[in-house]
Amino acid sequence: MVQVDVFWSYGIGAGLGVAAAGRSAGEPASRLSDPYLTKTLLFLALVFAPSGLYLLWSFPSWETMHAGGRDMSAWLVCLFGVTNVTQGLLGYLVAQRLMRAGRTYLAYLQHVWAYLAMFFVLVHGWDGKGYQRFFSPTREDFLGWSGDWQAWLTSPVALTLLAMGAVLVPLLLRMQVAWLGRPHPARACCLWLASVFGAALAPAIACSLLLRALGTAAGAPAALALLAVVYAPGGPVYRLAVSLVPPGGAGRARRAAPAASASAEAARLATRTTPARP
Repeated sequence: MVQVDVFWSYGIGAGLGVAAAGRSAGEPASRLSDPYLTKTLLFLALVFAPSGLYLLWSFPSWETMHAGGRDMSAWLVCLFGVTNVTQGLLGYLVAQRLMRAGRTYLAYLQHVWAYLAMFFVLVHGWDGKGYQRFFSPTREDFLGWSGDWQAWLTSPVALTLLAMGAVLVPLLLRMQVAWLGRPHPARACCLWLASVFGAALAPAIACSLLLRALGTAAGAPAALALLAVVYAPGGPVYRLAVSLVPPGGAGRARRAAPAASASAEAARLATRTTPARP
């Protein structure tokens, strides 16, 4: 959806940035020489952005959360396609920078917070009807919302999302798990999924429920307090992050790289200069 893809793209890029951080011990000579950045851009440009544009063309009302239609401006469509790539690039670069600085948990939270924002818009939206907009295939279904969200499951929108997800999700998980290189692939896959649905979707739903139950005036502070507890260092999300990415791992690798390189160079020179025995 147009309103959430800006967050989703950033989250995808940040997740891949975290996963790729340990692959290189030091800073690349140029960002253009970073193969993982290239692969991230290819994924965003060839898989993620086209899927959003396809949905916008085929289901314009649903893709705009029933706030727009085919009469939307051409520049808005172009901006939507571009930001699906640029926001992912930004997420990757920010996460990489934080990882190289040893701020592992904050880098991980770039990924989680982006998904939190995405899910909050889907669940609550700007008017408390986010989930109704998501589960309504057409504007008419939304305006006449009856609460029958199960009917959406067999709609053309849902079937299209299922087909796209069958390609996008496994490919993204494969990249994240393979680039991270730890822990065991099955465990890493479960931890990445927990980062999305446990650390992002569950708090988004909880915040929406607080806003509905207490109203904006009392619900907003309560939701912020809940998020502070959930994402505090030492909290549940922190423990999940530590299980997936060791704290400061990329930073330590970066600092250790010059020493390792110097040791290797010294050993090479010693081998060269040691005279052969007669």
